[in-house]
Amino acid sequence: MTLNVLWLLHLPPPVHGSSVVGGLIRDSELINRTFHCRYVNLLASRKLGESGRLNLYKLFGFFVLGLRLVRELLRKKPDVCYFALTTSGMAFFRDAILIAMLKLYRVRTVYHLHNKGISSKQKWLVYRLAYKFVFHNARVILLSSHLYSDIQAFVPPGFVFYCPNGIPDEHGGARCALREEEAYLDSTVHILFLSNLIESKGVGVLLEACAVLKRNGNKFTCDFVGAEGDISAAAFQEELLRLNLTDIVRYRGRRYGAEKNAAFLAADIFSLPTFYDFECLPLVLIEAMQYSLPVVSCPEGGIPDLVVDGETGFLVPQRDVAVLAERLAALISSPELRQNMGSGARCKYESTFTLAAFENRLVDILGIVSRVRV
Repeated sequence: MTLNVLWLLHLPPPVHGSSVVGGLIRDSELINRTFHCRYVNLLASRKLGESGRLNLYKLFGFFVLGLRLVRELLRKKPDVCYFALTTSGMAFFRDAILIAMLKLYRVRTVYHLHNKGISSKQKWLVYRLAYKFVFHNARVILLSSHLYSDIQAFVPPGFVFYCPNGIPDEHGGARCALREEEAYLDSTVHILFLSNLIESKGVGVLLEACAVLKRNGNKFTCDFVGAEGDISAAAFQEELLRLNLTDIVRYRGRRYGAEKNAAFLAADIFSLPTFYDFECLPLVLIEAMQYSLPVVSCPEGGIPDLVVDGETGFLVPQRDVAVLAERLAALISSPELRQNMGSGARCKYESTFTLAAFENRLVDILGIVSRVRV
């Protein structure tokens, strides 16, 4: 008998990690062939900048969302509900109300967490009580075993599944083959940072490391790609002037589609020295690995599942400019090291982080959840 699955997820726009995954799920041939699927978009934001802000449009959207959920529960009677749960802020309390409705109708539900912060928020009584309610007897999908400590106060280990995200290989395979053949005739090494201009993503740390690299005579360029965040384009340019980096570091703004692919194709090293508190398993690192790029990042969230230190790249202490510069210098000076680590990153992607692997794991998990008593 084919399961009826109700998917409560985030769909683009706006485009961020959770909505990208939501779009991949909705468009999955395997998932739609395996289950009878109904999709409901949890997002009321139309742009990334609206996330976390309450307005009348969102309040009306929540009212409509509640009515839609009641209709699905009464008319479609789902066997399983997949819920892309937000773990903090107003969106979490909205989700808790929806979860109360699912519990009332005794629907088997599995939460997929694309963010973290539960362990820090639980110090507040209102959050602690809400978490106890939401996670009571709940099955939870985490992106990495490194993230379990965030929910261990509320969810026993036997109720947790691990399903890292996966992405389609649209262009990375061709670049992988190219990297195997190229002779590295261009002696200038190209470093890529791709994320919004947010301080906690390591923007300032990487700029300081670039200044150290330049003073030490390393030949390189560094491109920053992404939307403005808590750092504006003007403030970024001021920092380049202060550090004397205007000749080798460039802010490229947002890049999507073919332009984003071109940024990966032009790069030799990818760096994201993040210290973002809610970092889980950045899709951008999986993309870099797909393009056979050695990755230099920090051991935050599930990143150690992606970056195997010394094999697929380097893990450096957070906010440590000296160590970051040292690891980048090692890659800049050694084409062989870049090639070996880039090949290792590509193999890691192919073995663990493909879209097919993600889809198959998700199908298996939903099958298990469907047999859970409620």
